[in-house]
Amino acid sequence: MASTPGPQSLFYEDLAVGDVFVSQPHQLDEGQVIRFAEQFDPQPFHLDAEAAKDSFFQGLAASGWHTAAITMRLLVQSVPLAGGVIGAGVEISWTRPTRPGDALKVTSTIASITASRSKPDRGIIVLESITSNQLGEDVQKLVSKVLCFKRPEQGAKPAA
Repeated sequence: MASTPGPQSLFYEDLAVGDVFVSQPHQLDEGQVIRFAEQFDPQPFHLDAEAAKDSFFQGLAASGWHTAAITMRLLVQSVPLAGGVIGAGVEISWTRPTRPGDALKVTSTIASITASRSKPDRGIIVLESITSNQLGEDVQKLVSKVLCFKRPEQGAKPAA
């Protein structure tokens, strides 16, 4: 069931190809990098700055999945879709390591909008979300298909 729209919620009809959404920054520190890695990606180059010096990354690097998780948080905060940001598939690439000390922000652009042929109350938008650091360097590219609800007609029940 779709959640109750908030005051800033965007519906399918509110969106256009080319719309851009920019998140607030998220400051990443060494503790966050290590805590995430301990729980979800326990590899030496994510866990130990000294061990990471001799790795492919030549220093402590956040897990790509950590970068993806931060991206998701920033995406939800910056693209306020009615009913939430509900993914239907993604392509992801990591273009450079995310490091402790990075301030990440996400810039999302609507690449396409397609109405559902079988469900008239919704459509799919394709978002291209670029996560960049404080230097403006891209660290991740995420292209996602996201469910987007149409504005309910007066008196209609929200989508189930």
